[in-house]
Amino acid sequence: MQPAASSPTLSAGDWGVILFYLVGVIGLGLWLGRGQRNTRDYFLGGRDLPWWGVALSILATETSALTFIGVPAMAYGGNLGFMQIVLGYALGRVLLAAVVVPYYFKNEIYSPYALLGQAFGAWAQKAGAVFFLIAGTLAAGVRVFVTCIPLQLMLDWPVLPAILLFVGFSLIYTWAGGIRAVVWTDTVQFFLLVGGGLFALFYLPTLIDGGWPAALGQAREAGKLEWLNFDFAFAKPFNFWMGMIGAVVFVLYTHGIDQLVAQRVLACRNVADGRKALLFCAVGIVPMMLLFLMAGVLLWVHYQQTPIPIEIPENAMGKKQTDYVFPIFMLAESPAGVKGLLFVGIFAAAMSSVSSALSALASVSTMDLGLGGRGKTDAAKLKWSRGATLFWGGMLVVVAFLSREVESVMNAAFSLVGLTSGGLLAGVAMSLVLKRGSAWPIMTGLMVSLGGMIWVHSTGAVHWPWYTLIGCTMMLAAAIPLHLLTNSRREES
Repeated sequence: MQPAASSPTLSAGDWGVILFYLVGVIGLGLWLGRGQRNTRDYFLGGRDLPWWGVALSILATETSALTFIGVPAMAYGGNLGFMQIVLGYALGRVLLAAVVVPYYFKNEIYSPYALLGQAFGAWAQKAGAVFFLIAGTLAAGVRVFVTCIPLQLMLDWPVLPAILLFVGFSLIYTWAGGIRAVVWTDTVQFFLLVGGGLFALFYLPTLIDGGWPAALGQAREAGKLEWLNFDFAFAKPFNFWMGMIGAVVFVLYTHGIDQLVAQRVLACRNVADGRKALLFCAVGIVPMMLLFLMAGVLLWVHYQQTPIPIEIPENAMGKKQTDYVFPIFMLAESPAGVKGLLFVGIFAAAMSSVSSALSALASVSTMDLGLGGRGKTDAAKLKWSRGATLFWGGMLVVVAFLSREVESVMNAAFSLVGLTSGGLLAGVAMSLVLKRGSAWPIMTGLMVSLGGMIWVHSTGAVHWPWYTLIGCTMMLAAAIPLHLLTNSRREES
């Protein structure tokens, strides 16, 4: 990737704001980590977290650096079509709250993959855990990389030191405080990142000749405000059916099966609180995504009238990396003091994503793969859990460094999740419907689904919102016949 040109610097006041935030959030996380006694405290917060804190934590995690940087970039380079996907996100959350949440509270489980173990045995649970760990690490690594964009602009740093800095800060309080520290620091970070988006929405029109009316008029003439597309297609661009079908199924995975979010729901006090958290997220996600999409539209209008102050870098294929647009604006054109707050918004989004990924990856590797069982006492198991957190921090650094040439961080992250999401969703759905069975049909189906999705991705003919549905179909087509065959042989014997 070509480096960005030399750029404006932050003032002492901006750096003060950033330093105050970093010290404050790390201190809060360490303080919340007091009294951790066992893995239940570390991974589930003792199942005593209020629903509204869990809901804000989920919104902060999904409104990550990907949203703060990647969503404005999508509107800058396109239009508001992503809103069709967002509506599917909201509908999927409602379905999850109604159908899936009660299963989480029937038994003491640490992840949805335990449902695979209860129905199909330990090997099915371990297979599901491995699939999550693969896709979760890859997608989280991309999120870590996008976090480093503002640091590259601010300090002209190479990407690796920036990655190490972010992962290191997030590791400190996640290692000490577990999911409780993650949820409450996320809650604080939610307000910071939304505040950054609101500032951009109301400040950008003051830089545009004619203000809001002129900005909206120019955007409308250029087609930047278009958002509905009823033409069915598996490939780009976004369309209504991609949102109402593909995105709904995708969210059934991301908020029902993916440990990144499911861990938060499992930390609620009961079924009612878990449902409230997801329903709140269903309502909140629509205005939040629209906020950052409109910021991207306004950035496009602004840079039609004013030369962009810092050249947008290109990747190795010579394509402009529009993910740099919003950070460039924040660094070069926002007022002193506010500039620091905007970067704090990015840091908040980034650290929320990193800490959530670390906690989820450590939980699955410790509890579902059984690594925590090596400890004979609660203290020993807690030590194993914290060691797993450190290990996954190192893995995120590696993946983030390898992600530096992606053209769109949003598309890259969701595509990577989609490689395994359909198989895992189908596996958990089978565990809820079939109740009992052998592990090998599930494991075979997961492998078939993964291989098929790698091929689908390599063709470039299908856009990522369809990945989960396609992978789920592949898994069911492979696993159900094998399950029936296994049952018939058992009955004959």
